[in-house]
Amino acid sequence: MIVLEWLFLTIAACDAAEPWQLGFQDAATPMMQGIIDLHHDIFFFLILILVFVLRILVRALWHFHYQKNPIPQRIVHGTTIEILRTIFPSIIPMFIAIPSFALLYSMDEVVVDPAITIKAIGHQWYRTYEYSDYNSSDEQSLTFDSYTIPEDDLELGQSRLLEVDNRVVVPAKTHLRIIVTSADVPHSWAVPSSGVKCDAVPGRLNQISISVQREGVYYGQCSEICGTNHAFTSIVVEAVPRKDYGSRVSNQLIPQTGEA
Repeated sequence: MIVLEWLFLTIAACDAAEPWQLGFQDAATPMMQGIIDLHHDIFFFLILILVFVLRILVRALWHFHYQKNPIPQRIVHGTTIEILRTIFPSIIPMFIAIPSFALLYSMDEVVVDPAITIKAIGHQWYRTYEYSDYNSSDEQSLTFDSYTIPEDDLELGQSRLLEVDNRVVVPAKTHLRIIVTSADVPHSWAVPSSGVKCDAVPGRLNQISISVQREGVYYGQCSEICGTNHAFTSIVVEAVPRKDYGSRVSNQLIPQTGEA
């Protein structure tokens, strides 16, 4: 049983924070996949540089020990090595900067004609979501609040300080536009699996574009200290197949707005 549980945790997608987690959550968008790839590429070259520098340090400590060389050699300067140690450290950041800027500009790119627009409004300490494409009038607007479920009300399998009462339901493999703002103090709308972190500033609309590539439930939290219950401002995005998206929205979200 323990082996099966370990295999499940190893194979299952990591879309929420885990105890003692060191790595990234599994990518759900091309944006996050690019972030992970860039991190792995840079980390590979960092290891090579670390091994090279450590080899030089250990070699110097070994060969120039006072017992091996009682009379140290006097070297005033070395023009060649000084030129090399200036040029190579300058070239390395350039190779890092080129893919970094390419990824940065792609993250800032806005989809001209998104399929769905969702407005996320931060409050102390909950979220309000508006599906702008369904707002034909005030009576028919598709709006709902999302609160973190208290620990005493959690059901079996739900994550503490992550699960909410109303999830944001979106279709998978669809271009989405998220408009982020705040109604009181600065907040932040962050979902690590999507590679998204957008500040919510009162009186200002910030816009991000995402495209979730696989079905699943993705967890996030407010990443801007917003007061006493900052840790209780959770975000849950549920990506469903496009054929099921319409029924999920009509069956779950519209009745809740009607009650409000």
